[in-house]
Amino acid sequence: MSKEQIVLKLQDLSIAYGSEPAVCDVTLDVKAGEFFGLIGVNGAGKTTMIKAILGLRGADSGKIEILGQDIAQSTTSKAVAFLPERFEPSWFLSGMEFLHFSTKLYGRRFSDNDFKQYAERLALDPDALKRRVQTFSKGMRQKLGLLATVMTKAEILILDEPMSGLDPVARARVKDLLLDVKKEGRTIFLSSHILADMDEICDRIALLHNKRICYTGAPKGLKEQTGTKNLERAFLQFVEKKAVA
Repeated sequence: MSKEQIVLKLQDLSIAYGSEPAVCDVTLDVKAGEFFGLIGVNGAGKTTMIKAILGLRGADSGKIEILGQDIAQSTTSKAVAFLPERFEPSWFLSGMEFLHFSTKLYGRRFSDNDFKQYAERLALDPDALKRRVQTFSKGMRQKLGLLATVMTKAEILILDEPMSGLDPVARARVKDLLLDVKKEGRTIFLSSHILADMDEICDRIALLHNKRICYTGAPKGLKEQTGTKNLERAFLQFVEKKAVA
């Protein structure tokens, strides 16, 4: 797939809850093999936008295309794998059973040893995969969800706050794993409040503020625009200026 190919396209997307707008006139393109980040304060509309991309929430106007097809077309479903912010695997399954179940949905077959090797990459004890997920800590469940999402081998990964509940070591392992996914030519669409991570790994970001996209481009561009040295400060300055404008 060409790196210039658009794999996710939003055009003039608007969504409201009753009379209250949640997302207004959002337009953006995500390219094949790109690490694309979505940033914004709580309530900016990020999760609503992700739900619309996944077809879990209808749009009031505008359109969404995945791999050139309207999201209503079922042929795109196995091209996308999603990890929600509040990931809760089925409590009655073991970690290993959950991984086998998730990857088989995408037509993938892995051995127990394959899963153990991937678990080690995220500093998740391979022996823990034998246990029911109800015994897992939040961080362990998050690692399990990331493993399952990555191992679907889907072309597009949509991750909502994937670093939630992870310690610094695990965060570093996750970033390494996702960068390897990018090297495979797959696309990652990531929403996160951990802006230091976004600054480090994203090719481009979109800043969603007051229901609208206010900036799209490389993290470096937003830092230059605000005269700051890191993305967290750039974001803070941008939002504060908008608040008084």
